[in-house]
Amino acid sequence: MDRPTLEMADVFRRYGDTYRDQAGASLSTAQQRVMLAIEQCRTAALGGHVEACDHCGHRRAWYNSCRNRHCPSCQALARAAWIEDRKLELLDTAYFHVVFTVPNEIAVIAAQNKAVVYGILFRTAAETLRTIAADPAHLGAAIGFFAVLHTWGQTLVHHPHLHCVVPGGGLSIDGTRWVSCRPGFFLPVRVLSRLFRRLFLQGLQDAFDGKQLQFSASLHSQSDRESFAEHLASSRRAEWVVYAKRPFAGPEQVLDYVGRYTHRVAISNHRLIEIDDGHVRFRYQDYRDEQPGSQKTMTLAAPEFIRRFLLHVLPLRFHRIRYYGLLGNRHRTEKLERCRKLLGTASPPEPGRPATSDFRDRYEALTGVSLRACPICQHGQMIVVECIAGRRRTPAVMDTS
Repeated sequence: MDRPTLEMADVFRRYGDTYRDQAGASLSTAQQRVMLAIEQCRTAALGGHVEACDHCGHRRAWYNSCRNRHCPSCQALARAAWIEDRKLELLDTAYFHVVFTVPNEIAVIAAQNKAVVYGILFRTAAETLRTIAADPAHLGAAIGFFAVLHTWGQTLVHHPHLHCVVPGGGLSIDGTRWVSCRPGFFLPVRVLSRLFRRLFLQGLQDAFDGKQLQFSASLHSQSDRESFAEHLASSRRAEWVVYAKRPFAGPEQVLDYVGRYTHRVAISNHRLIEIDDGHVRFRYQDYRDEQPGSQKTMTLAAPEFIRRFLLHVLPLRFHRIRYYGLLGNRHRTEKLERCRKLLGTASPPEPGRPATSDFRDRYEALTGVSLRACPICQHGQMIVVECIAGRRRTPAVMDTS
Protein backbone atom coordinates (compact mmCIF):
# COMPACT_ATOMS: atom_id res chain seq x y z
CA MET A 1 0.00 0.00 0.00
CA ASP A 2 1.35 3.45 -0.96
CA ARG A 3 2.32 5.87 1.78
CA PRO A 4 -0.63 8.18 2.55
CA THR A 5 -0.29 11.84 1.64
CA LEU A 6 -1.87 12.94 4.93
CA GLU A 7 -1.29 11.57 8.40
CA MET A 8 -2.81 11.94 11.84
CA ALA A 9 0.45 13.64 12.80
CA ASP A 10 -0.38 16.46 10.36
CA VAL A 11 -3.64 17.12 12.20
CA PHE A 12 -1.90 17.31 15.58
CA ARG A 13 0.98 19.44 14.28
CA ARG A 14 -1.41 21.93 12.73
CA TYR A 15 -4.17 22.08 15.33
CA GLY A 16 -2.80 20.32 18.40
CA ASP A 17 -1.63 23.38 20.34
CA THR A 18 -4.95 25.14 19.79
CA TYR A 19 -6.81 22.08 21.01
CA ARG A 20 -4.61 21.83 24.11
CA ASP A 21 -5.45 25.45 24.97
CA GLN A 22 -9.17 24.80 24.53
CA ALA A 23 -9.26 21.47 26.38
CA GLY A 24 -7.13 22.59 29.31
CA ALA A 25 -7.30 20.33 32.37
CA SER A 26 -9.82 17.99 30.71
CA LEU A 27 -6.96 16.37 28.75
CA SER A 28 -5.74 13.29 30.58
CA THR A 29 -2.05 12.49 30.94
CA ALA A 30 -2.48 9.55 28.56
CA GLN A 31 -4.09 11.79 25.93
CA GLN A 32 -1.35 14.41 26.22
CA ARG A 33 1.31 11.74 25.76
CA VAL A 34 -0.42 10.32 22.70
CA MET A 35 -0.71 13.74 21.08
CA LEU A 36 2.95 14.53 21.67
CA ALA A 37 4.14 11.10 20.54
CA ILE A 38 2.23 11.31 17.24
CA GLU A 39 3.36 14.90 16.64
CA GLN A 40 7.01 13.91 17.06
CA CYS A 41 6.75 10.60 15.21
CA ARG A 42 9.34 10.26 12.43
CA THR A 43 10.73 13.76 13.00
CA ALA A 44 14.13 15.02 14.10
CA ALA A 45 12.70 15.36 17.64
CA LEU A 46 13.09 11.59 18.10
CA GLY A 47 16.47 11.34 16.40
CA GLY A 48 17.42 8.94 13.66
CA HIS A 49 20.22 8.27 11.19
CA VAL A 50 21.46 9.14 7.71
CA GLU A 51 22.06 6.37 5.17
CA ALA A 52 24.05 6.41 1.92
CA CYS A 53 24.02 3.91 -0.95
CA ASP A 54 27.36 2.13 -1.36
CA HIS A 55 26.79 1.99 -5.14
CA CYS A 56 25.31 5.27 -6.35
CA GLY A 57 25.81 7.48 -3.30
CA HIS A 58 22.13 8.28 -2.79
CA ARG A 59 21.54 9.63 0.73
CA ARG A 60 18.42 9.69 2.86
CA ALA A 61 17.51 10.51 6.46
CA TRP A 62 15.44 8.13 8.59
CA TYR A 63 13.82 9.49 11.73
CA ASN A 64 12.73 7.22 14.56
CA SER A 65 9.07 6.34 15.08
CA CYS A 66 7.22 6.99 18.33
CA ARG A 67 6.07 3.34 18.65
CA ASN A 68 2.93 4.49 20.43
CA ARG A 69 0.11 1.96 20.11
CA HIS A 70 -2.35 4.72 19.15
CA CYS A 71 -0.23 6.06 16.28
CA PRO A 72 -1.54 5.05 12.82
CA SER A 73 2.02 5.12 11.41
CA CYS A 74 3.60 2.75 13.93
CA GLN A 75 1.66 -0.50 13.79
CA ALA A 76 3.24 -2.46 10.90
CA LEU A 77 6.17 -4.02 12.75
CA ALA A 78 4.22 -4.65 15.96
CA ARG A 79 1.45 -6.30 13.91
CA ALA A 80 3.90 -8.50 11.99
CA ALA A 81 5.67 -9.61 15.19
CA TRP A 82 2.37 -10.40 16.89
CA ILE A 83 1.18 -12.49 13.93
CA GLU A 84 4.47 -14.39 13.88
CA ASP A 85 3.95 -15.34 17.51
CA ARG A 86 0.36 -16.44 16.91
CA LYS A 87 1.49 -18.90 14.21
CA LEU A 88 2.77 -21.10 17.02
CA GLU A 89 -0.70 -21.21 18.60
CA LEU A 90 -2.89 -22.06 15.62
CA LEU A 91 -4.80 -25.34 15.74
CA ASP A 92 -5.96 -27.35 12.75
CA THR A 93 -9.64 -26.63 13.29
CA ALA A 94 -12.32 -24.13 12.36
CA TYR A 95 -12.15 -20.66 13.92
CA PHE A 96 -14.98 -18.30 14.81
CA HIS A 97 -15.22 -14.56 15.36
CA VAL A 98 -17.58 -13.49 18.16
CA VAL A 99 -18.28 -9.82 18.91
CA PHE A 100 -19.60 -8.43 22.21
CA THR A 101 -21.07 -4.91 22.16
CA VAL A 102 -22.47 -2.79 25.00
CA PRO A 103 -25.50 -0.45 24.64
CA ASN A 104 -25.08 3.33 24.35
CA GLU A 105 -26.18 3.82 27.96
CA ILE A 106 -23.15 1.79 29.03
CA ALA A 107 -20.83 3.43 26.50
CA VAL A 108 -21.36 6.90 28.02
CA ILE A 109 -20.42 5.54 31.46
CA ALA A 110 -17.39 3.80 29.95
CA ALA A 111 -16.17 7.06 28.41
CA GLN A 112 -15.68 8.48 31.93
CA ASN A 113 -14.52 5.20 33.52
CA LYS A 114 -12.46 3.49 30.86
CA ALA A 115 -10.22 1.21 32.91
CA VAL A 116 -13.07 -0.04 35.11
CA VAL A 117 -15.73 -0.56 32.44
CA TYR A 118 -13.39 -1.95 29.79
CA GLY A 119 -12.11 -4.35 32.43
CA ILE A 120 -15.67 -5.49 33.13
CA LEU A 121 -16.21 -5.94 29.38
CA PHE A 122 -13.18 -8.23 29.05
CA ARG A 123 -13.98 -10.17 32.21
CA THR A 124 -17.67 -10.81 31.56
CA ALA A 125 -17.30 -11.59 27.84
CA ALA A 126 -14.65 -14.16 28.69
CA GLU A 127 -16.75 -15.67 31.46
CA THR A 128 -19.75 -15.81 29.12
CA LEU A 129 -17.88 -17.71 26.41
CA ARG A 130 -16.22 -20.13 28.81
CA THR A 131 -19.43 -20.81 30.79
CA ILE A 132 -21.64 -21.54 27.78
CA ALA A 133 -18.93 -23.57 26.04
CA ALA A 134 -18.45 -25.72 29.16
CA ASP A 135 -22.18 -26.44 29.41
CA PRO A 136 -22.85 -30.03 28.20
CA ALA A 137 -26.07 -28.75 26.63
CA HIS A 138 -23.94 -26.74 24.17
CA LEU A 139 -20.29 -27.75 23.64
CA GLY A 140 -19.20 -29.32 26.92
CA ALA A 141 -15.57 -28.28 26.53
CA ALA A 142 -12.88 -25.99 27.88
CA ILE A 143 -12.03 -23.48 25.16
CA GLY A 144 -9.27 -20.97 24.52
CA PHE A 145 -9.41 -17.63 22.72
CA PHE A 146 -8.03 -14.12 22.55
CA ALA A 147 -10.01 -10.89 22.74
CA VAL A 148 -9.22 -7.50 21.20
CA LEU A 149 -10.80 -4.27 22.43
CA HIS A 150 -12.03 -1.70 19.92
CA THR A 151 -13.72 1.46 21.17
CA TRP A 152 -14.65 3.27 17.97
CA GLY A 153 -17.17 3.36 15.18
CA GLN A 154 -16.37 4.41 11.61
CA THR A 155 -17.07 8.09 12.42
CA LEU A 156 -14.92 7.95 15.59
CA VAL A 157 -17.88 7.95 17.97
CA HIS A 158 -17.40 6.01 21.21
CA HIS A 159 -18.51 2.43 20.54
CA PRO A 160 -16.83 -0.10 22.87
CA HIS A 161 -16.90 -3.68 21.63
CA LEU A 162 -14.79 -6.79 21.96
CA HIS A 163 -13.62 -9.01 19.11
CA CYS A 164 -13.00 -12.60 20.19
CA VAL A 165 -11.33 -15.18 17.92
CA VAL A 166 -12.17 -18.69 19.11
CA PRO A 167 -11.25 -22.18 17.83
CA GLY A 168 -14.34 -24.23 17.00
CA GLY A 169 -13.92 -26.69 19.82
CA GLY A 170 -11.96 -27.42 22.97
CA LEU A 171 -10.76 -30.02 25.43
CA SER A 172 -13.33 -32.23 27.10
CA ILE A 173 -13.77 -31.38 30.77
CA ASP A 174 -11.63 -34.40 31.77
CA GLY A 175 -9.01 -33.43 29.15
CA THR A 176 -9.05 -36.81 27.37
CA ARG A 177 -10.52 -35.80 23.98
CA TRP A 178 -11.06 -32.93 21.58
CA VAL A 179 -14.69 -31.79 21.31
CA SER A 180 -15.59 -30.12 18.01
CA CYS A 181 -18.54 -27.82 17.53
CA ARG A 182 -21.08 -28.45 14.81
CA PRO A 183 -19.94 -27.45 11.29
CA GLY A 184 -20.53 -23.73 10.77
CA PHE A 185 -22.00 -23.22 14.25
CA PHE A 186 -20.19 -22.38 17.47
CA LEU A 187 -22.53 -21.32 20.29
CA PRO A 188 -26.08 -19.86 20.32
CA VAL A 189 -25.75 -16.08 20.25
CA ARG A 190 -29.03 -15.45 22.10
CA VAL A 191 -27.84 -17.55 25.04
CA LEU A 192 -24.49 -15.75 24.95
CA SER A 193 -26.20 -12.37 24.79
CA ARG A 194 -28.41 -12.89 27.83
CA LEU A 195 -25.70 -14.29 30.06
CA PHE A 196 -23.34 -11.49 28.97
CA ARG A 197 -25.98 -8.88 29.81
CA ARG A 198 -26.58 -10.33 33.27
CA LEU A 199 -22.90 -10.70 34.12
CA PHE A 200 -21.95 -7.28 32.81
CA LEU A 201 -24.72 -5.39 34.59
CA GLN A 202 -23.90 -7.19 37.82
CA GLY A 203 -20.23 -6.29 37.39
CA LEU A 204 -21.15 -2.67 36.73
CA GLN A 205 -23.43 -2.58 39.79
CA ASP A 206 -20.64 -4.04 41.92
CA ALA A 207 -18.28 -1.34 40.63
CA PHE A 208 -20.85 1.34 41.52
CA ASP A 209 -21.39 -0.10 44.99
CA GLY A 210 -17.64 -0.26 45.49
CA LYS A 211 -17.34 3.43 44.54
CA GLN A 212 -15.09 2.59 41.58
CA LEU A 213 -17.11 4.70 39.14
CA GLN A 214 -16.82 8.45 38.73
CA PHE A 215 -19.42 10.70 37.15
CA SER A 216 -18.91 14.23 35.89
CA ALA A 217 -20.49 16.78 33.55
CA SER A 218 -23.70 15.39 32.01
CA LEU A 219 -23.48 12.19 34.09
CA HIS A 220 -23.00 13.89 37.46
CA SER A 221 -26.57 13.04 38.50
CA GLN A 222 -25.87 9.32 38.02
CA SER A 223 -23.74 9.26 41.16
CA ASP A 224 -27.01 8.84 43.07
CA ARG A 225 -27.97 5.15 43.42
CA GLU A 226 -31.58 5.63 42.31
CA SER A 227 -30.57 7.69 39.27
CA PHE A 228 -27.93 5.10 38.37
CA ALA A 229 -30.56 2.35 38.47
CA GLU A 230 -32.88 4.41 36.25
CA HIS A 231 -30.06 4.99 33.78
CA LEU A 232 -29.52 1.24 33.43
CA ALA A 233 -33.20 0.29 33.32
CA SER A 234 -33.46 0.31 29.53
CA SER A 235 -30.25 -1.73 29.24
CA ARG A 236 -31.70 -4.40 31.49
CA ARG A 237 -34.72 -4.75 29.19
CA ALA A 238 -32.92 -4.50 25.85
CA GLU A 239 -31.44 -7.39 23.88
CA TRP A 240 -27.68 -6.92 23.90
CA VAL A 241 -25.68 -7.39 20.72
CA VAL A 242 -23.54 -10.52 20.60
CA TYR A 243 -23.03 -11.95 17.16
CA ALA A 244 -20.86 -14.55 15.50
CA LYS A 245 -19.51 -13.82 12.05
CA ARG A 246 -19.10 -16.52 9.43
CA PRO A 247 -16.39 -19.02 10.40
CA PHE A 248 -12.98 -18.56 8.84
CA ALA A 249 -12.06 -20.81 5.94
CA GLY A 250 -8.97 -22.08 7.80
CA PRO A 251 -6.12 -21.15 10.13
CA GLU A 252 -4.33 -19.16 7.41
CA GLN A 253 -7.37 -16.92 7.00
CA VAL A 254 -7.38 -16.36 10.77
CA LEU A 255 -3.88 -14.89 10.61
CA ASP A 256 -4.78 -12.67 7.68
CA TYR A 257 -7.84 -11.45 9.53
CA VAL A 258 -6.32 -10.83 12.93
CA GLY A 259 -3.48 -8.95 11.30
CA ARG A 260 -6.01 -6.37 10.19
CA TYR A 261 -7.80 -6.20 13.55
CA THR A 262 -5.40 -6.56 16.44
CA HIS A 263 -3.27 -3.45 15.90
CA ARG A 264 -5.88 -1.25 14.28
CA VAL A 265 -6.27 2.26 15.68
CA ALA A 266 -9.28 4.57 15.68
CA ILE A 267 -8.59 5.85 12.16
CA SER A 268 -5.92 4.96 9.61
CA ASN A 269 -3.95 7.60 7.74
CA HIS A 270 -5.32 6.30 4.44
CA ARG A 271 -8.82 7.44 5.42
CA LEU A 272 -7.77 11.09 5.69
CA ILE A 273 -8.71 13.12 2.62
CA GLU A 274 -8.13 16.79 3.42
CA ILE A 275 -6.92 19.01 6.27
CA ASP A 276 -7.75 22.64 5.57
CA ASP A 277 -9.34 25.77 6.97
CA GLY A 278 -9.76 24.33 10.45
CA HIS A 279 -11.52 21.17 9.27
CA VAL A 280 -10.66 17.52 8.63
CA ARG A 281 -12.36 15.47 5.93
CA PHE A 282 -12.15 11.66 6.01
CA ARG A 283 -13.71 8.54 4.54
CA TYR A 284 -15.90 6.17 6.46
CA GLN A 285 -17.95 3.08 5.73
CA ASP A 286 -21.66 3.35 6.40
CA TYR A 287 -22.74 -0.10 7.58
CA ARG A 288 -26.37 1.02 7.68
CA ASP A 289 -26.38 1.67 3.96
CA GLU A 290 -28.17 -1.03 1.95
CA GLN A 291 -25.29 -1.13 -0.52
CA PRO A 292 -22.45 -3.22 1.02
CA GLY A 293 -19.12 -1.47 1.39
CA SER A 294 -20.59 1.97 0.82
CA GLN A 295 -17.85 4.61 1.27
CA LYS A 296 -18.89 8.09 2.37
CA THR A 297 -17.07 11.20 3.53
CA MET A 298 -17.45 13.28 6.68
CA THR A 299 -16.07 16.71 7.52
CA LEU A 300 -15.49 17.72 11.13
CA ALA A 301 -14.07 20.85 12.69
CA ALA A 302 -10.50 20.07 13.73
CA PRO A 303 -11.19 20.35 17.50
CA GLU A 304 -14.12 17.93 17.22
CA PHE A 305 -12.06 15.52 15.10
CA ILE A 306 -9.24 15.56 17.66
CA ARG A 307 -11.71 15.18 20.53
CA ARG A 308 -13.22 12.09 18.89
CA PHE A 309 -9.81 10.59 18.20
CA LEU A 310 -8.69 11.10 21.80
CA LEU A 311 -11.84 9.37 23.08
CA HIS A 312 -10.11 6.13 22.11
CA VAL A 313 -6.86 6.64 23.99
CA LEU A 314 -6.60 3.77 26.45
CA PRO A 315 -5.56 4.22 30.08
CA LEU A 316 -1.84 3.86 30.72
CA ARG A 317 -0.68 0.21 30.89
CA PHE A 318 -4.15 -1.07 29.94
CA HIS A 319 -3.87 -4.26 27.85
CA ARG A 320 -6.14 -4.22 24.81
CA ILE A 321 -5.35 -7.81 23.72
CA ARG A 322 -5.99 -10.55 26.28
CA TYR A 323 -5.84 -14.35 26.27
CA TYR A 324 -8.16 -16.81 28.01
CA GLY A 325 -8.69 -20.47 28.72
CA LEU A 326 -6.35 -22.71 26.74
CA LEU A 327 -4.46 -19.61 25.60
CA GLY A 328 -3.95 -18.27 29.11
CA ASN A 329 -0.28 -17.50 29.68
CA ARG A 330 0.31 -19.91 32.56
CA HIS A 331 -0.35 -23.25 30.81
CA ARG A 332 -0.57 -22.20 27.15
CA THR A 333 2.25 -24.38 25.80
CA GLU A 334 1.13 -27.57 27.55
CA LYS A 335 -2.56 -27.07 26.73
CA LEU A 336 -1.92 -26.42 23.05
CA GLU A 337 0.38 -29.42 22.80
CA ARG A 338 -2.38 -31.54 24.33
CA CYS A 339 -4.88 -30.20 21.78
CA ARG A 340 -2.57 -30.96 18.85
CA LYS A 341 -2.01 -34.50 20.09
CA LEU A 342 -5.76 -35.10 20.28
CA LEU A 343 -6.26 -33.49 16.87
CA GLY A 344 -3.48 -35.61 15.38
CA THR A 345 -1.38 -32.69 14.17
CA ALA A 346 2.29 -31.84 14.65
CA SER A 347 3.58 -28.77 16.46
CA PRO A 348 4.56 -25.91 14.12
CA PRO A 349 8.30 -25.22 13.73
CA GLU A 350 9.73 -22.33 15.69
CA PRO A 351 9.99 -19.30 13.37
CA GLY A 352 13.48 -18.08 12.59
CA ARG A 353 14.21 -14.68 14.12
CA PRO A 354 17.34 -12.66 13.46
CA ALA A 355 19.66 -12.46 16.46
CA THR A 356 20.49 -8.82 15.70
CA SER A 357 18.51 -5.97 17.25
CA ASP A 358 18.82 -3.88 14.08
CA PHE A 359 15.38 -2.58 13.12
CA ARG A 360 15.96 -3.21 9.41
CA ASP A 361 16.78 -6.88 9.94
CA ARG A 362 13.73 -7.40 12.15
CA TYR A 363 11.50 -5.58 9.67
CA GLU A 364 12.69 -7.69 6.73
CA ALA A 365 12.39 -10.95 8.68
CA LEU A 366 8.83 -10.18 9.70
CA THR A 367 7.47 -8.42 6.60
CA GLY A 368 9.66 -9.66 3.75
CA VAL A 369 10.37 -6.06 2.70
CA SER A 370 13.98 -4.89 2.61
CA LEU A 371 14.87 -1.47 3.96
CA ARG A 372 18.51 -1.92 2.94
CA ALA A 373 18.12 -1.97 -0.86
CA CYS A 374 18.76 1.39 -2.52
CA PRO A 375 15.45 2.80 -3.84
CA ILE A 376 17.24 4.67 -6.65
CA CYS A 377 19.73 2.34 -8.30
CA GLN A 378 18.25 -0.95 -6.98
CA HIS A 379 21.77 -2.40 -6.83
CA GLY A 380 23.48 -0.90 -3.82
CA GLN A 381 22.90 -1.26 -0.11
CA MET A 382 22.01 1.62 2.19
CA ILE A 383 24.71 2.02 4.85
CA VAL A 384 24.37 4.11 8.02
CA VAL A 385 26.87 6.99 7.79
CA GLU A 386 25.61 9.37 10.49
CA CYS A 387 23.47 9.30 13.64
CA ILE A 388 21.02 12.12 14.42
CA ALA A 389 20.52 12.99 18.08
CA GLY A 390 16.94 13.55 19.21
CA ARG A 391 15.61 16.66 20.90
CA ARG A 392 12.42 15.53 22.61
CA ARG A 393 10.19 18.08 24.29
CA THR A 394 9.54 15.58 27.08
CA PRO A 395 11.07 12.23 28.13
CA ALA A 396 10.01 9.23 26.06
CA VAL A 397 7.12 7.16 27.37
CA MET A 398 6.93 3.60 26.07
CA ASP A 399 3.33 2.64 25.40
CA THR A 400 2.76 -0.98 24.44
CA SER A 401 -0.08 -3.44 24.33
